[in-house]
Amino acid sequence: MSQESFIPNLDATLVSLESRVDQLAKRSAALQAEITMLRQQNEQLLTERSSLSERSEQARIKVEAMINRLKAMEQNA
Repeated sequence: MSQESFIPNLDATLVSLESRVDQLAKRSAALQAEITMLRQQNEQLLTERSSLSERSEQARIKVEAMINRLKAMEQNA
């Protein structure tokens, strides 16, 4: 194979490789953006879960207090 026929093949290979690297870079950036979004969403969900857990615990305490008051009223009646 002569050097002249090798150079166009090399150019085509380099252009193809450059295109694939560009695609990978774009895909990597898209994945990074998605990871960032998912991390933010996860943080929001963790905060919401914590809040709901706290509200549930407060409701449980109130219900227990009402039950105890009802039992006390029942004993006094």
